[in-house]
Amino acid sequence: MRTEDVLAAIATGLWRWDNASGIVSLDAEAARLLGLPAEPVRLTEAAVRSRFHPVDWNEIDGVVNLAVAEGTLAEARLRIMDEHGRVIRTVRSRSKPLIEGNDYQLVGTLQEVAEQQPGTAARTPITGDWRRSREAFLLDAGRALAEARSTAEVLRVAASLSMPGFSPDGLAVFGVAGERLTVIGHHGHSEGDEGPFTSMSLDTDYPAAEVARTGRAIYLPTPEEYLRRFPMTWPLAQRFGRRSWAFVPLVVAGRTMGAWMAAFKHPVAFTPDERSVLTTVARMLAQALARAGVAESERELSLGLQRTMMPVLGPGIPGIRVAARYVPTGGGLQVGGDWYDMIRLPGGSSRTGQPGTGRIALVIGDVQGHDVRAAGLMGQLRIALRAYASEGHRPDAVLARASRFLYGITDGDDGDGNGGGPRFATCLYLEVDLETGTVDIARAGHPDPAVRMNDGTVLLRPTAGGLPLGIDPDTDYPTTRLTLEPGETLMICTDGLLETGGHDLDSGWERVRELLESHDGDDLERLADALVEAVHGPGSHHTTGPLADRREDDIAVLLLSRRPAGTVREAPRRTLMTIAQAEPERIAEAREQVRQLLHDWSDEDQLDAAVLMVSEMVTNVLVHTDGDALLVAEVACGEKTRRLRVEVSDGSDELPHKRHPGEMASSGRGLVLMEMLADAWGVDPRGEGKAIWFELNEPGSEGGCCR
Repeated sequence: MRTEDVLAAIATGLWRWDNASGIVSLDAEAARLLGLPAEPVRLTEAAVRSRFHPVDWNEIDGVVNLAVAEGTLAEARLRIMDEHGRVIRTVRSRSKPLIEGNDYQLVGTLQEVAEQQPGTAARTPITGDWRRSREAFLLDAGRALAEARSTAEVLRVAASLSMPGFSPDGLAVFGVAGERLTVIGHHGHSEGDEGPFTSMSLDTDYPAAEVARTGRAIYLPTPEEYLRRFPMTWPLAQRFGRRSWAFVPLVVAGRTMGAWMAAFKHPVAFTPDERSVLTTVARMLAQALARAGVAESERELSLGLQRTMMPVLGPGIPGIRVAARYVPTGGGLQVGGDWYDMIRLPGGSSRTGQPGTGRIALVIGDVQGHDVRAAGLMGQLRIALRAYASEGHRPDAVLARASRFLYGITDGDDGDGNGGGPRFATCLYLEVDLETGTVDIARAGHPDPAVRMNDGTVLLRPTAGGLPLGIDPDTDYPTTRLTLEPGETLMICTDGLLETGGHDLDSGWERVRELLESHDGDDLERLADALVEAVHGPGSHHTTGPLADRREDDIAVLLLSRRPAGTVREAPRRTLMTIAQAEPERIAEAREQVRQLLHDWSDEDQLDAAVLMVSEMVTNVLVHTDGDALLVAEVACGEKTRRLRVEVSDGSDELPHKRHPGEMASSGRGLVLMEMLADAWGVDPRGEGKAIWFELNEPGSEGGCCR
């Protein structure tokens, strides 16, 4: 005997539901149980759905989804209806999902069972225990609502919740503003449907208003019950065609903040289990809305602080392009101690004489900490720097005064909890002459600036500096001068751009250098975005630095480029730096500057020779004179080759002379080395002092192109 015959003998039918095609296949007994002719048939999902009671269909839909997710059996009781809507029998459905990629098929049985008592609804979902289905739903709902970060996200999550056995098709969230009820958000309604409910008095005869007043839920299982209890507002709800409604209070910390409406197109009895689910969801929804409200308030406060404290770097200053970015560290108020500023200085340039257009100051800094106090100190320090700059002080004087100011407002703080203890700040202050391109720099413990030349070469410009602001009120801040050629781009940043992502200053600088070199130098806004993207974008998570710990910090970056008057000529690469008598350690910086300048030099031996000769020349000045050394290195295009010229000048009139050191001598070989290694060298007397120089011609650079 066939299996189908055995099952038919015990009034059990077989069926298969293909989710991909929406086709349901029934054998003869399954078709009979559904009130169809007793023969095998293939029907659409809609045709089969019309044979089930609407309440039961909604229940089995949630049961099946959970069975597919867990890979377990789906089991439920279903009432079968005829064409006139009369219940003709009750069947038990047991099915197993067969998952195929993103689709699945349900294969199961239908068996006639005894009728249920009126007013009861048997529920035997996946495990036969409806409470397990409910608990799984509540866990998923709680996790999804906890991850929502805005009111809009909370409402989207609430709209997507599929409750076990009774999923609403219309949702609305009401909030209380003073003595009025407002609609915060809704789902399952058309645009404009919320109009009559947008703003109503709490005294209105409307379920949500009563819930907000009393803090007690209202369940309306039938339209007749709605009309009986709220006859005044029933016409507003009648047009939506719903059959049952639940209005549940949204309570946070004992305070009713609003109401949540769940509306159903099918009748819902609101059993104790169903009310328990709705109440639990309402509590989670209220908590999520409260968290989202706090987060949105913090974001709005942060944006307000940023708009107030950060300048608008718009157009209006001829001859330059400027771009800037500020990215606060994650968490909290999203505002910290980093800042940047651009200040128009009094007085015009020597040629134009137009007030306010010839010179500007660029400032970037970082107050210790990432809290509200750091942001407050940053605002005070920024105002102080603006005031000192506007008075016409030179860069060294501006930073000296700012250091005394910060020391004065934090030194008296004893750390008793009211102020948090003394704070310091790093700062870089640049005064730019727009006519000549000269940049005077004073530095207070801050990372050095970088310059991208017209040919793509990027140099980190070492500058003299002093202690961070606020540590010692009597600190001096020496000034360093460099020249920004037309078309070149100057970049200043806080250490967050370099160190975020597990980098230290050295490895972080290499990351930034690659970006600057790969950029075409024209679109500063795109370059600023690329610099931030390298730290906070998706790619940054795969290119973290060498340090074991991952440091997060605020980021501020400021870019300035001089607009060329016409086509940018192939200007020579040039670097200039001063090495003071008291700073012999800067000889290492001088060597590194030459290496950066010759990053694409073809002959490695010549590169090593140039670095060696620079070290000898500068050391000779510091050892044999009482003055400082001025280093100027330049790569220029000759007729057939590129030529490196390095010149070191000092204020002494004593000319160097070639010596013949013995085998054990520790000095005296500088000029001998230059004669051996340089293509040309010499000593030029100056009006005050002298300059010693050497030149190297790059082999194999036929055509004289500065690359």
